[in-house]
Amino acid sequence: MGFVKVNDRTIPKEDKVFAVSGRAKAAIAAKGKDQVVDATIGALLDDNGDLVVMTSVMEAIGTLKPADYAAYAPIAGVPEFKEAVQKALFADYSPKGHVAVCATPGGTGSLTHAMSNYTNVGDEILTHDWCWANYKGIADEHGRSIMTFRFFDEDGKFDSADLKLKLDELSAKRDQVLLILNTPAHNPTGYSLTLEDWDNVINIVNAASCKVVLFLDVAYIDFAGEPDEVRAFLPKLEGLGDHVLVLFGYSASKTLTAYGMRCGATVCLAKTEEEAEDFTKAVGYTARSTWSNCNRSAQVVMGKIYSDDALQAKVDEERRGYRDMLLERGRIFEKTLRDNGVKSVPFTAGFFITVPADDPAGICAKLEEQDIFCLALAKGIRVSVASISKEKCVRCAEAMAALLK
Repeated sequence: MGFVKVNDRTIPKEDKVFAVSGRAKAAIAAKGKDQVVDATIGALLDDNGDLVVMTSVMEAIGTLKPADYAAYAPIAGVPEFKEAVQKALFADYSPKGHVAVCATPGGTGSLTHAMSNYTNVGDEILTHDWCWANYKGIADEHGRSIMTFRFFDEDGKFDSADLKLKLDELSAKRDQVLLILNTPAHNPTGYSLTLEDWDNVINIVNAASCKVVLFLDVAYIDFAGEPDEVRAFLPKLEGLGDHVLVLFGYSASKTLTAYGMRCGATVCLAKTEEEAEDFTKAVGYTARSTWSNCNRSAQVVMGKIYSDDALQAKVDEERRGYRDMLLERGRIFEKTLRDNGVKSVPFTAGFFITVPADDPAGICAKLEEQDIFCLALAKGIRVSVASISKEKCVRCAEAMAALLK
């Protein structure tokens, strides 16, 4: 692939995901959609391979006025949007603390907020070893780096012991640590922290000898399972100490299956009003100095949906059908692997499943010879069950199992 050096940054000449996806598209063009398994796409597709676009959301978009598209949005977001994000994120849970919201261009913008404002140049940011590759890219872009703890132990359980080890290591030399956890429906494994996992996380973070900024990447929360169940961890956050600040990275783009509208938010749950105000000033400054403000039309649509009970119910119901379709695909892929003597990394829900492999790139190359396209990671192979039908899940899992065995 090759790299280039720009301002002391080592930059790949091409994006790995888009390179594999490009080969898949070329194969589809040559052989037809039915003959190719393109499991690279991080977006929800129906069983025909077409992008899922919720009709209820499109109907809401159809009610917008020209000014809803053309006018600037406030830097932090239109008020109705900020209220909608809280309603969407917390659902029936009433957060204990001071909440502040700032609009971002998708979940990526919220990560930029956190890294820019809660770390310094040269700092290490702590996250799990299985993680979205762009965490490292965003950190590198801001002169930071990523330190990882082992996500799963030898028994396939959340490795709280290694989290403690790495957090203690950073705490010993720093006044503040940014810890990123992607849950529920983690990208790229599909794992969701259990309530027992959360008890361990809270005990570990509370024991840290420095301030901890706990950033929760919840981009896939609305496709992770029943809304109340996947938010059952929220009350546990009340047990965090005064030295812990909680931030959420929320993606309206994924919730509304409107990825190109690039809409998300950073949500702060602070212990004090002063800390929430500091957050608002800091992330507002970052936003103004980078993307300035975000897509107004997406914010207006989000506000319309979550201020109208009937419309929200319609959107929720339509999403539920697609969510169940996604969960069924994941279960089928996992079962097919298991029936063929291969295990995935622990999977709960979400867009992706990851299968451990000693030679991920080699296995992916052999899969491509069968017109099956997946993404090679450092320690395994990522499969987007969001983008392939149940039948293609079986085909992909069987082919992968045969090569791995």
